[in-house]
Amino acid sequence: MVGILIVAHNGLGSSLLDCVRHVLRSVPPHIKALSVLEDDDPQQKEAEGRALIAALDQGDGVLILTDVFGATPSNIARRLCNSKQVMGVAGVNLPMLLRVACCCDKPLAEMARRALEGGRDCIVYMDSEDCDATAGCANH
Repeated sequence: MVGILIVAHNGLGSSLLDCVRHVLRSVPPHIKALSVLEDDDPQQKEAEGRALIAALDQGDGVLILTDVFGATPSNIARRLCNSKQVMGVAGVNLPMLLRVACCCDKPLAEMARRALEGGRDCIVYMDSEDCDATAGCANH
């Protein structure tokens, strides 16, 4: 089972986990969040991230999802992606997280691909006239 670690600004990761709890009725034990606050020491957060990866990795690796590429949380996440057992994807959103939360039995590279697809495919323009609600991402 692939572990999932969300590395994000402030309480975004925890909020995403609350949304997963709402949709799936619980947060799977293989998903954790690491919050990075403005005054946090990045080296300390990296150490916390390494500890979380060690706890989450059951032999199949860990997928890291982070928010804004180039910001402090993603820089920490990039440093955590230092082995073949850890992959990262920036731009985390709820569709991306739900897409991977439900398929943790897939190989790590497949999980990263699903995260990218979930994030990309579920960003759509909508208005009251042109929107086809049956084609929404929630139906996947």
